[in-house]
Amino acid sequence: MYSYNDFDKNFVRQRVHEFRGQVQRRIDGVLTEEEFKPLRLQNGLYMQVHSYMIRIAIPYGTLSSKQIRQLALIAEKYDKGYGHFTTRQNIQYNWIKLSDVADLLDDLAEVDMHAIQTSGNCIRNITSDHFAGAAADEIEDPRPTAELLRQWSTGHPEYAFLPRKFKIAVSGSPNDRAAIAFHDIGICVVKNNNEEIGYKIYIGGGQGRTPRIGRMLSKFIPKKQLLNYLDSIMHVYNRFGRRDNIYKARIKILVDELGINETRRQIYKHYDSIKNESRQSSTDITKFITDEFSPPDFSTAKKHELEKDFIGSLSFKNWAETNLTPHRDPNHVIVSISLKKPGTTPGDASVKQMRVLADLAEQYAYDELCVSHEQNIILPHVPKQHVIKIYNKLNEVDLATSNIGMVSDIISCPGMDYCKLATARSIPIAKQIATRFSELKTESDIGPLKIKISGCINACGHHHIGHIGILGLDRGGVENYQITLGGDGTEDAHIGERTGPGFPADKLIEAIEAIINVYLNNRKNRNETFLIFYRRVGLSPFKLAIYQNKLSK
Repeated sequence: MYSYNDFDKNFVRQRVHEFRGQVQRRIDGVLTEEEFKPLRLQNGLYMQVHSYMIRIAIPYGTLSSKQIRQLALIAEKYDKGYGHFTTRQNIQYNWIKLSDVADLLDDLAEVDMHAIQTSGNCIRNITSDHFAGAAADEIEDPRPTAELLRQWSTGHPEYAFLPRKFKIAVSGSPNDRAAIAFHDIGICVVKNNNEEIGYKIYIGGGQGRTPRIGRMLSKFIPKKQLLNYLDSIMHVYNRFGRRDNIYKARIKILVDELGINETRRQIYKHYDSIKNESRQSSTDITKFITDEFSPPDFSTAKKHELEKDFIGSLSFKNWAETNLTPHRDPNHVIVSISLKKPGTTPGDASVKQMRVLADLAEQYAYDELCVSHEQNIILPHVPKQHVIKIYNKLNEVDLATSNIGMVSDIISCPGMDYCKLATARSIPIAKQIATRFSELKTESDIGPLKIKISGCINACGHHHIGHIGILGLDRGGVENYQITLGGDGTEDAHIGERTGPGFPADKLIEAIEAIINVYLNNRKNRNETFLIFYRRVGLSPFKLAIYQNKLSK
């Protein structure tokens, strides 16, 4: 795990000091809200429906026990006793007083954390595979690359005022768990024919009102050329990106307008002019960062048969089957901890829960946690002999839900409950769906199924890539929910297809049940997942089921 050096620490504290003065000038009325807005956005501070919200950066999702304990303390001191983990691997606090912001940021700085570039037209938090450093299918740990990009992009003067926000994700595996195809730049670690490690680069992916699957820009970029190559992409985006229309200001629109071939030509024109420039990052800095991510000593773990712990505990067995993933070391597993107990707000964790997570990481998991882009918490390295102890502790704080990747493991944006941009509620819908299928006790029979909900067209709930996606809209003052099917954020990237007219809130759950029943009643066998079934039969049988009884009326 990367540790801040003196430069990092001083940089963050100086930013807090500067912002403290800006906040005070706003409180004193010296700055108007219009004047204050760009300053607060540069420090992750939003004005939401009820109060200010602050978004805290968690680079590539990685946390130590000390850091998550501090996040718990901040929730206790400045919020209402909980934090909300986001689809960008960050955490948000929704009930912040302006007068507390600088003190909150000082508390963050104590554990090498901040809110810089979590908002505004800049390069946002670099995200990565939540199984990074642990996955058995990994070519290379992607976090050193993500950290290099964090250092390269933070405070970069050319990237502070981009045409629009910019998102980058890095995957270290051919099995994409970071949704790289739906980012402005998606980076995948690959090997060439000479077994050299480099990067495959995608460009122009994204969701929102114009969803796009990223187009491949290069099959292989050598490691030492990554920053020069990304500089060239950013140069072209900054030069040609639309600033006259906020809805056309993303790089995906630029790629649409220029075409991928012309976009590539412009990028390589700049790249060819700088690629021979030497960069310290290709040597000293890269080695230093990589060394910071040296894996724990896995040899200390004992050989242990998990199946022995299943005896007498069906609940533990069920949890293990859904929440454990094979680790690259045979004596370890990856533990996924669901923040999606039916009836709760997806992604929320209380002060007590965060402190228990910190204890578990410190005692049993080499002091490391990760936030997934699916709003759950991961313990990447857990010796098998400790899994039953972790499960028992999680049970005590309502965190032992056996639903990772299942129908109740729903991604949801805050929706109208908090967000000023939202056109419909998301959280109540997520709660209703999860509770309904929990009551029906059909979750295990349904199997893997990803439902994602957005409360507006901005798609913060990633509904475009849900196996079942739900988009909440305003129709004449009434909340209306459109359904899409077949979305996929993995290496087999697909944008979901719209079923047709939307549904009022009181008909939506019935429509979701009808969709799932089509699958259950017509699948070949239990091994045919919802997504595979959808790709086989298409949209028609689902449309027939949800519209034949005029559920949408």
